[in-house]
Amino acid sequence: MSREILLLVDALAREKNVSKEIVFSALESALAQATKKRINDEADVRVAIDRETGDYESFRRWQVLPDEEVENDEAQMGLIDAREEYPEIQVGDYVEEGLEPIDFGRIGAQAAKQVILQKVRDAEREQILADFLERKEYIISGAIKRMERGNAIIEVGRLEAVLPRDQMIPKENLRVGDRVKAYLLRIDRGARGPQLILSRTAPEFVMRLFELEVPEIGDGLLEIKACARDPGLRAKIGVKSNDPRIDPIGTCVGLRGSRVTAVRNEIGGENIDIVLWSPEAAQFVIGALQPAEVSSIVVDEEAHAMDVVVDENNLAIAIGRNGQNVKLASELTGWTINLMTEAESERKSEAEHTSVRQLFISKLDVDEEVADILIDEGFSSLEEIAYVPLAEMLEIESFDEETVNELRNRARNVLLTEAIVTEEQLETVNEDMLGLEGMDKPLAAKLAQGGVHSRDELADLAVDELMELSGLDEERAKNLITKARAHWFE
Repeated sequence: MSREILLLVDALAREKNVSKEIVFSALESALAQATKKRINDEADVRVAIDRETGDYESFRRWQVLPDEEVENDEAQMGLIDAREEYPEIQVGDYVEEGLEPIDFGRIGAQAAKQVILQKVRDAEREQILADFLERKEYIISGAIKRMERGNAIIEVGRLEAVLPRDQMIPKENLRVGDRVKAYLLRIDRGARGPQLILSRTAPEFVMRLFELEVPEIGDGLLEIKACARDPGLRAKIGVKSNDPRIDPIGTCVGLRGSRVTAVRNEIGGENIDIVLWSPEAAQFVIGALQPAEVSSIVVDEEAHAMDVVVDENNLAIAIGRNGQNVKLASELTGWTINLMTEAESERKSEAEHTSVRQLFISKLDVDEEVADILIDEGFSSLEEIAYVPLAEMLEIESFDEETVNELRNRARNVLLTEAIVTEEQLETVNEDMLGLEGMDKPLAAKLAQGGVHSRDELADLAVDELMELSGLDEERAKNLITKARAHWFE
């Protein structure tokens, strides 16, 4: 029997191109399964095969657990009973008892064979997958073998990959036998069927296609920094040159558009805008909104948003059909883009000016003239007045040193008073509300002032009620209420 085991292991390892250790492990598992069927299906059996001689030993074992956790007497043992025989034993250890070698017979051998073959098949598939991943292939090319519930199953060498219906380009009509390219989206090791999950709609697919068509990217002379897509309709890519002698846009377009056309043909004729990437966020946004021309731009770092002003003639172009252009530009740059005309920008600026003026008048107890001077000098909050370096404020020609010091003291006193009020309000706020994603202490204090102290009280609010209480915009108010209500559905 021992010689037969060694021969079997050697033959299977060669045939299936897996290590002998994997076959030994599978064989031990198979022998343990067959032994359990002769003893008790609830039992725990361990089999150890000597890798040199092929001899094997069988052991029945029990895991040591706290007495109250023992549920299966056939495979578990309480700590008190175990220590009667083994005083040093600990929870988690095993008590083992040797078994006589069992003659498995024809049925046992057949069952063992099935377990071995399944384990070896799994190992073989894992080995093929490992070899595939080692090649670092991200663009997969293969023929569609069959269609399953709208998903395409594609042969990739000795592996099968799945292109799900929702990862196909809209209106794309793929059939059995068609050769397709797709991006390797992820690997699902737990799947019983194809483990390679593909996508033709991922932005990375366009980026990798350009890598195939533009050798300069592979050489490191060019980089594609970002990509955004509306699959089947339009895409935008941001490109950067690492060599000042190379025009990144022209290089990606190619001679008479050959390179960009090759990529477009692979993705169903999708239009591609090639944008010059810039480390300056505002400049990148201006480029991303092409072909629209931008008049001016205001950056709000805190909200990670930009107010982009375009003239009436450019507004429709900047927005694009169904908002496509501005949406893709926003995805490409990672900034929220608020498009507006010059008239709308002026109205917004005036409203903000009025709001800040009222804040300064009421909180600092100053007249309109002083408030307007502060605004004209670039101050927009009490924090700036209180803590900006003194030398900067002394540069304001309209104020003498005494006025500057008085303004700074008033601003600091107001902030201190508000901080004390906030802390008092926070004492009434439940921890479950403070721990919500998107919640911060100033917002929690403001809500507490309006009578909202817990997560459930927040969840009971309508969106417009929360907006009125907190001053949040509609999207953030919606997200916060959704997060507050999440535990109701768990």
